[in-house]
Amino acid sequence: MDTNRTVIIAGGGIGGLTLGVALRRAGISVRIFERAAALRPVGAGITMQTNAMLAFRAIGLDAAVAAAGHAMQRGSILDQRGRPLGTMMVGEMAQELGAPMIAIHRARLQEVLQEALGSESLTLGLKVVGFREEPEGIVVRISDGSEVRGALLVGADGLRSTVRSQLLNDGEPRFAGYTSWRGVCEVPGLAEPSITSESWGHGLRFGVVPLGEGRTYWFATANVPAGGIDAPDAHGELLSRFSGWHEPIRALIENTPAAAIVRTDIHDRAPVQHWARGRVVLIGDAAHPMTPNMGQGGGQAVEDAVVLARCLATEKDLPAALSRYEALRIPRANDFVSRSRKLGAIGQWENAVACWIRDRLFRLVPESSMRTNLRRALTFTPI
Repeated sequence: MDTNRTVIIAGGGIGGLTLGVALRRAGISVRIFERAAALRPVGAGITMQTNAMLAFRAIGLDAAVAAAGHAMQRGSILDQRGRPLGTMMVGEMAQELGAPMIAIHRARLQEVLQEALGSESLTLGLKVVGFREEPEGIVVRISDGSEVRGALLVGADGLRSTVRSQLLNDGEPRFAGYTSWRGVCEVPGLAEPSITSESWGHGLRFGVVPLGEGRTYWFATANVPAGGIDAPDAHGELLSRFSGWHEPIRALIENTPAAAIVRTDIHDRAPVQHWARGRVVLIGDAAHPMTPNMGQGGGQAVEDAVVLARCLATEKDLPAALSRYEALRIPRANDFVSRSRKLGAIGQWENAVACWIRDRLFRLVPESSMRTNLRRALTFTPI
């Protein structure tokens, strides 16, 4: 693609910022429009697994991301009493593949990406609201009534993407059947510093992810209808649901301010086979929103960004670049969408007998099989 032509990116989340950095480092002009008036330190934790770190390495960002986060050595699935159902030695796999698995606060990751991008390419407080194609380019409508012209529009605007809505017109995302709560506990010493875990019960799960510096990101899920609220706050709701579960679950909930606990219904979309048309293309949650059960939503957005930037930088013909991007990314990302939804459904089983069988079967999975699946998920080779 002509490097003198500007790529317009809708959305300044992880995918949009990573793409902006990757394109600028390839010599391609970028403008990012983010609806938030400021990238404030809000949100919770996220894991940048080894595949995402390998993608960051391809654009020279892996060291900065690693320095801002905390390396994980082991991941465990537990029952509600804390007994192990399965363990993944992610530290060993990281050594094999040559990059760590990093747990990091979302806000800190955004800071790293924004610093690498530079302020001149990012416009805050404005969003993309529509587009039209012309013979020589794409015309993008902005929420302040202005229009911006470029060579390509990238929809990186999340689960309910405005760009996707106009491009694919495929309706609302699908509810997964459960909601989530997320928080960051600032009290040191409550969780083992290099071990991430997820505990399974009957229609309930609880995850623990150390972020370093004494902070612990945690999440909880429960089978409830969409649109629920916590009254009077999340503390009572969560302490009741997870009463009797193993430590440090109760302590993490109690030591996280109720106002800092975020409740979010879980949604995804059925996989589609095309993310691009004309001069418009999708990445991240706009292209393939997935449930969080494999911890790959952010990582797949990073992979998208790095691969799309490489395709645009190496292919002179825009349709060829977008076609190559789709061929390289759609099968892998869609596989994560399907596998993540299935894993979440199993983890959310409520029937006591079914859960007993599930737990027994998980304990019987061979370590070699877990390593093979983990290697498949964590391997990324830049084009």
